[in-house]
Amino acid sequence: MCGIVGMVARSNVNQPLYDALTVLQHRGQDAAGIVTTEHGRVFLRKGPGLVRDVFSQEHMQDLRGHMGIGHVRYPTAGSCDATESQPFFVNSPYGIALGHNGNLTNASQLAMELFRSDLRHINTTSDSEVLLNVFAHELSCLNKLNPTEHDIFAAVKVVHKRCNGAYAFVAMVTGYGLVGVRDPYGIRPLCFGKRVTADGHDEYAIASESVALDTLGYELIRDVEPGEAVYITEDGQLFTQRCAEGYPHTPCIFEQVYLARPDSILDSISVYKARLRMGEKLAEKIMRLRPEHDIDVVMPIPDSGRTAALQLANRLGVKYREGFIKNRYIGRTFIMPGQSIRKKSVRQKLNAIDLEFKDKNVLLVDDSIVRGTTCHQIIDMARDAGARSVYYASAAPPVRYPNVYGIDMPTVSELIAHDSTPEQIADRIGADWLVYQDIDDLVAAAREGNPAIEEFDCSVFTGQYITGDVDQNYLDDLHRDRNDEAKSRRERGPISQPDQNMLIDVQKD
Repeated sequence: MCGIVGMVARSNVNQPLYDALTVLQHRGQDAAGIVTTEHGRVFLRKGPGLVRDVFSQEHMQDLRGHMGIGHVRYPTAGSCDATESQPFFVNSPYGIALGHNGNLTNASQLAMELFRSDLRHINTTSDSEVLLNVFAHELSCLNKLNPTEHDIFAAVKVVHKRCNGAYAFVAMVTGYGLVGVRDPYGIRPLCFGKRVTADGHDEYAIASESVALDTLGYELIRDVEPGEAVYITEDGQLFTQRCAEGYPHTPCIFEQVYLARPDSILDSISVYKARLRMGEKLAEKIMRLRPEHDIDVVMPIPDSGRTAALQLANRLGVKYREGFIKNRYIGRTFIMPGQSIRKKSVRQKLNAIDLEFKDKNVLLVDDSIVRGTTCHQIIDMARDAGARSVYYASAAPPVRYPNVYGIDMPTVSELIAHDSTPEQIADRIGADWLVYQDIDDLVAAAREGNPAIEEFDCSVFTGQYITGDVDQNYLDDLHRDRNDEAKSRRERGPISQPDQNMLIDVQKD
């Protein structure tokens, strides 16, 4: 899960890109980067940390130009140092910078092809650098000094043929334009919008979520279609083309459950409305299972459980209360790299209001349960605050399988629901009762917002991988690379890496 944004404007884009990345900060907290271009020169600043920590006023002043891209990252593999931060840049052809959200399932094969056949060197462990070099190579094969939109689309067509998995990316082609591309299944989100300047000129932006466009005054045009490429020239002309056909549109349903901000619209689905429907359907299940329930109060696990909890309480006719106060200066535990850090952060992140718990039967509502670390400690906090009984509800079904499309659910050994019943899980997390959303209800809650979507990527719940290239050998390799032990080894590596500032002069005719 990463956040990407790109802009072509009439004025400097450094501040708007920064603002957009702060809005997308929930999609990645380990690293951030911005690259811009002006008069054939490329300016790049990236490094580990939050957006506010990576960029100083001096850095912002150096990021000159009317076109640029930005990225916030959290790693599913690799490290969090500056060498793995994005955007990545290659100087040939033209000078191309790229920011990527997703995961290439054939990255190892592609890296070998790039070395042996395309004669390109990969300098990091990131599949995003692989993706950049595939795109750059296909553009260079066209042998055009001044590429047109037709050349851009021709290169993207070959990228779709070579690259498997989930990917949404923005790429800046120095001196020519901005490219936004979404994989043929549309697994990872991407949208674009427009705003009109006071003197009547069009400015365009591409982003992972519509909220990044909203906050900057862009009107959402639409989502990038699966397999589509959006090309915006440096002077503000917009071109779009579907570069891959015949694939089912299969967006990731976990975006609706947890990843996206509730004020975003993904694939024409309001995330907020979808989560309200999740709460409603979960309430209906509770009433079926326990029509004589003794729930006194419903409380959300902030923040992503709040929307579902509100509607669940309304449907049950039970009081809704905010029982936990969140420290907003602590990162999301789900995307923290190691188990020890996740455990340490929960008590720092949440504090219980004892008066709301004392002598009550409390239903805690979470968006999902992945490892179970957080919910176990939250239940203990509720009991310490005086709750008589603590019930737990998940707005998503049990997460039983690894995610291979860019979300950090890499190994079954870390998933509490794998090979366990709800009753066993309730015992392990210390809940008096545990209820999960049914998969059909979850899909229905999302699909109601856009009936044209026939299926969603639900692989973390079902183990069915839409791209058809994920076997046990792949999952075993993923486990070795991405489990907590592997992450801990990387954490014990170099304490820090130098930040990356780059100024590259490119001479144009």
